[in-house]
Amino acid sequence: MPAAELQKFIVVLLYGSLVLQSFIVLVNPMNVNKRANLFFGLFLFIWSSFWFFDVTALCGLEIGHVLTQIVYFLQIFTPLFLYFSVVFFINPNYVFKKADLACLILPVIYIVLMFDPPQGILYSMIPISHNLPYIAIVYFKIRRHQKRIETISSNTENINLQWLIKVTSLLFVTIIITEGYELYNIFIEKRHEHMVMDLLFLVIVYLTSYYSLRQKEIYPLDEIQRKELLEIEAKDGDVEGKKKLLSDAELESLKEKLLLLMETEKPYLDGELNLIKLAGQLGTSAHQLSYLINQGFDENFFQFVNGYRVRQAQKLLSEKKSRFSLLGIAYESGFNSKTSFNTIFKKMTQQTPSEFKKGLK
Repeated sequence: MPAAELQKFIVVLLYGSLVLQSFIVLVNPMNVNKRANLFFGLFLFIWSSFWFFDVTALCGLEIGHVLTQIVYFLQIFTPLFLYFSVVFFINPNYVFKKADLACLILPVIYIVLMFDPPQGILYSMIPISHNLPYIAIVYFKIRRHQKRIETISSNTENINLQWLIKVTSLLFVTIIITEGYELYNIFIEKRHEHMVMDLLFLVIVYLTSYYSLRQKEIYPLDEIQRKELLEIEAKDGDVEGKKKLLSDAELESLKEKLLLLMETEKPYLDGELNLIKLAGQLGTSAHQLSYLINQGFDENFFQFVNGYRVRQAQKLLSEKKSRFSLLGIAYESGFNSKTSFNTIFKKMTQQTPSEFKKGLK
């Protein structure tokens, strides 16, 4: 197949995949993270418009001036929909604020330039490059979320938005490559093939499809519990430490009660254990439990619970005639997957479970 024909095929596949994926995400068959997926689906749909004119040209369709301007106008807001989808993934109860208007600064500048477009290299690169600041912000927002989610959940594997980190990182790199290619066209040699970039974008689309269809509800609770968890997650550790929720005597009493609960009831064996669940078993509020773990053990919830899981795993690994495989030991210790078992075990012991077991011989 000639390169030109292959490129046409890739463009059609890319455009069709994005449109189909946007439809699936908007329909949201798993019924998870509703507001986030609404914005993420719109992001995917508008993103597909970057190949709209290529596809219509292949089909021999003529696009009027008005429709062309509408498409260009919508493309300006592509990164905004990605940004706010992440905002709602992180906080489903988020309410728009006046400060959010700052996100419109770049789009407004671009819209003004559309009415009287200047000639030059800089303007020609704006349509793609103006996405980069938003993608960078999204990346750091997710990184912050990954740290904060550990204050309320013992298993963050499917709710830490790591899939979005991968997608945005690939998107950032691909945009940089695309911009480099455009500069190559301008200063070195004029080329019309965009096959490599389109292939990279196609990889991103399929990765996004895979992960978005496997996503879990980040806060699978009723509205009251969700609000309570979000309030706890949003608090900085230092701020929480300054506000004394328990007296020293109450702290010690509740600490002993928690240690007894962890040893006798072993709630850490529940792979979906979160702050709300453990607080209910302890007979206290989630705020007080978070304060207790932070101040009484100098750990966050994730570290506290997974410490028990790792010790349970070490106990099972130490048994000479264990009837469990490594995966079985992971499940018997409260881990939800072998990946999280290996990652957390090594982080806490500087050894993988296999290395730990070999060291016992």
